[in-house]
Amino acid sequence: MRPDLKLNLPEFDIRLRTVRAETEIWDAIRKRWLKLTPEEWVRQHFIRYLVEVKGVNPLFVRQELPLRLNETGRRADIVVYGQDGRPRMVVECKAPEVRIVRETLEQVGRYNMVLKVPCVAVTNGLTHYCFRYDAAAHRMLRLEEIPVYDTLNGWQPASE
Repeated sequence: MRPDLKLNLPEFDIRLRTVRAETEIWDAIRKRWLKLTPEEWVRQHFIRYLVEVKGVNPLFVRQELPLRLNETGRRADIVVYGQDGRPRMVVECKAPEVRIVRETLEQVGRYNMVLKVPCVAVTNGLTHYCFRYDAAAHRMLRLEEIPVYDTLNGWQPASE
């Protein structure tokens, strides 16, 4: 993993260190060092983007949330909770070299069968896709950009 890889996100002061020839990245939410992988590079940058640009309170961010789907254990990369304590957004992160294809979108869609959030996003750090649940039409609509946190709180969950 090249820690100098530029993403299609604002530049943030990301803390890195090397321990026994392995690079680690600081996770400011969980307050611990993690092995630097391409996906972790994207996840930590996207979380900083959500917090510093989109106004998400770091206390409302959960990473690698365990999910039970068809008797199989899964993990949602990023889940953003609303002020009411309910999940409002799920984000699936991929490594920059991984193309976002239909299967990737279907993966986050399956996570949303459990979470029932009004907003889903997929990113590889270079390309970002975001969708909002339209309760009237009972379908997901593509958004031009990631919404700010206050907007997420006003959207109706996919379950209602």
